Amino acid sequence: MILVNLDVMMARRKISLGELSDRVGITLANLSILKNNRAKAIRFSTLDAICRALDCQPSDILEFVPDEEE
Repeated sequence: MILVNLDVMMARRKISLGELSDRVGITLANLSILKNNRAKAIRFSTLDAICRALDCQPSDILEFVPDEEE
């Protein structure tokens, strides 16, 4: 499973969801879906914009966690 740690990076950078939405050009609703780990996919262009806005690497936002079955 891939976890999205967007909330962690936002807290580290002291940026609100609304401010990130404005900087990245993504609706609050779509950013919220991503932040709450309900997204099924993310475009590279979106990931690029988020990383630029938060001055971070994709690995700071995305984390692989093996399923319990494995």
